[in-house]
Amino acid sequence: MKCPYCGFEDTKVIDSRPVDGRKRRRRECTSCMKRFTTYESVEMPMLLVVKKDGSFEPFSRVKLLNGIYNAIKKRPVDVTQVTSIADEIESHYANRMQTQVTSTEIGDMVLNHLKDIDLVAYVRFASVYKDFTDVDSFISIISELNSN
Repeated sequence: MKCPYCGFEDTKVIDSRPVDGRKRRRRECTSCMKRFTTYESVEMPMLLVVKKDGSFEPFSRVKLLNGIYNAIKKRPVDVTQVTSIADEIESHYANRMQTQVTSTEIGDMVLNHLKDIDLVAYVRFASVYKDFTDVDSFISIISELNSN
């Protein structure tokens, strides 16, 4: 690690601890003796989402969270539950070192999580995700929920 103060290429690690899924390392330059902090994180492969029309776009955690937040609006769902859904989806594909996923797969995973958390949010998300166009679509999904 190069010292940001003097540019010397030899530093030693004084302290190391995990912080927010990353490694925080306190380092000291062996030349000028100044200390600085670095953060280390795992590099995830870029995940591309294959849209329904066949086009690709980079996976966006923000877009995923916005969709879930719209579904849980004014519902008794905790923010940590929402972030854990996004975390689980991201880590699922990162652990598999997968570089492509369909929007349908992501939507199905979100629906499975919402089904366990809040049924109203589940129906709201499904109505947008499955592009409901009539009342029969709502009746169909609600009757599915009632039969389970």
